[in-house]
Amino acid sequence: MKEDGEAELHEIDRFDRGVGWIAYPGETMERASHALAVPNEDGDDDVWVIDPVDAPGVDDLLAEFGSVAGVVVGLDRHERDAATVAARHDVPVHVPEWMTGVVDDVDVPVRRFGRRLADSGFESIRIRDSAVPPWQEVGLFDGETLVVPESLGSASYFRGDRERLGVHPMLRLTPPRTVLSGLDPDRVLVGHGVGVHENAAAAVEDALEGSRRKAPGLYARTLRDALGI
Repeated sequence: MKEDGEAELHEIDRFDRGVGWIAYPGETMERASHALAVPNEDGDDDVWVIDPVDAPGVDDLLAEFGSVAGVVVGLDRHERDAATVAARHDVPVHVPEWMTGVVDDVDVPVRRFGRRLADSGFESIRIRDSAVPPWQEVGLFDGETLVVPESLGSASYFRGDRERLGVHPMLRLTPPRTVLSGLDPDRVLVGHGVGVHENAAAAVEDALEGSRRKAPGLYARTLRDALGI
């Protein structure tokens, strides 16, 4: 599912205020990272890096959009290379104030955020905070761009029949409808796979509405793939 070793930067999700990349384009997990540019009061752009997996060329890619202001961990399992990227740019790692057990032993400053991610213009969405299954996830939304680190994805193991986005297999029976419905984003960026940039709101609603109904087919396909049938 997850590769390691030498990374190879593969760009995804480029738009006028941001970009994404997959550091190991051959892996099944399709771990995606993103950088979002936000104008600051000086007229320059601050770049917020979300759940980064490091790769050669990442710094050059980030520099196209501005100066890095901070690195965000959006899921308790997504520490990834957040501390490494933050240290290289001399910025803090930002974590929701309610998220526990994350970046506790890093050698970079850690900043906690509440309803807003510092001065980024992004509101935070507590998508999930549960013990069973263990899952702490924050979404980000500025009225146009919605970032969902884990509950939604476009990697093949997320998507049911004719879905552009799918609910994570572990959440298929309990999809996050309450917090993600009705947001009407222009684009959705996810932590696994490429984002959706056209009719994004419809893709989110379709994923949430079809989550339970399409779960058996997704599980059956996943099992067949695992068995090589």
